[in-house]
Amino acid sequence: MSDMPLATSDGPADISRAAAIRPGKLILRTRGECHLDPEHLLDVFAEQRQRFIAVLHGFGPGDWAAATRCAGWSAHEVVRHLCDTNLIGIATHPDDSTLDPTAGFDPRTTPREWLTASAAEPPEITVSRFAATTGELLAVARGRLADSRRFDVRMPYGPVDWTVRLLHGFWDSWIHERDVLLARGAEHPTDGDATVYATAYGVFIAAAVAPLFGGQVQEELKLGGDGGGIFEVDSRAGVTLTVHRATATGPLAAQVADALAGRSPTGAELGNVPAGSRAALLLMADFFRTPTGS
Repeated sequence: MSDMPLATSDGPADISRAAAIRPGKLILRTRGECHLDPEHLLDVFAEQRQRFIAVLHGFGPGDWAAATRCAGWSAHEVVRHLCDTNLIGIATHPDDSTLDPTAGFDPRTTPREWLTASAAEPPEITVSRFAATTGELLAVARGRLADSRRFDVRMPYGPVDWTVRLLHGFWDSWIHERDVLLARGAEHPTDGDATVYATAYGVFIAAAVAPLFGGQVQEELKLGGDGGGIFEVDSRAGVTLTVHRATATGPLAAQVADALAGRSPTGAELGNVPAGSRAALLLMADFFRTPTGS
């Protein structure tokens, strides 16, 4: 398996070497260099959005108003939210603190506040805006890569290269696509590369959030299905996640990603993980379900 440079909060990554490599091994760190393939991530991101937008073009009024797995959000609100995150990605700049809790961001309330600006927008305008801003986001990101631009942004777990913020955006988009499609009894037309990117980031951010609530993780997760493999996570000195793409027997990767994002009421998908690590990894999901002010 090959190492794939992605980004680092300590210095630039070798993007030219990354471009020819696919995610056989992924490494994410809160301290030091991260490894994956940002150009391939953009290809996977583009495919995910193309598939989702094609489905949305077939929605009628009832579909747009329907509930989703995202508590209290209709399909229309989910897609308007993704339009908002597109704009955030387009406007990303050095030391950007848009998603930094110390600057006032709360994932339970801030995205809802952003929706106020588009409250009166008709669904047909939303889907057109979603397609247009997706195209702009991907073009801006490809331009940054072509220009070898390296700069840090601030996230809940500290400063990281802007490409890690891009991975965060993909994870959010993939989860919300499932929120809409699975709630209507439809299949999620994902693939192994998309699932491993989303699951890897889900494990990484869950492990990074855990220490904020007193949790710690040092575990090897064997996940099955498309996007599965061996996920080694260690939060003892910063957080390091290493993912080896391989055929593995265990919980389905996509279902674990759902559970870590709070889409499973029990987190039973992590049932074979030792109790201490399971509890730590589910602290983020518990936080998402905790009312503000609690």
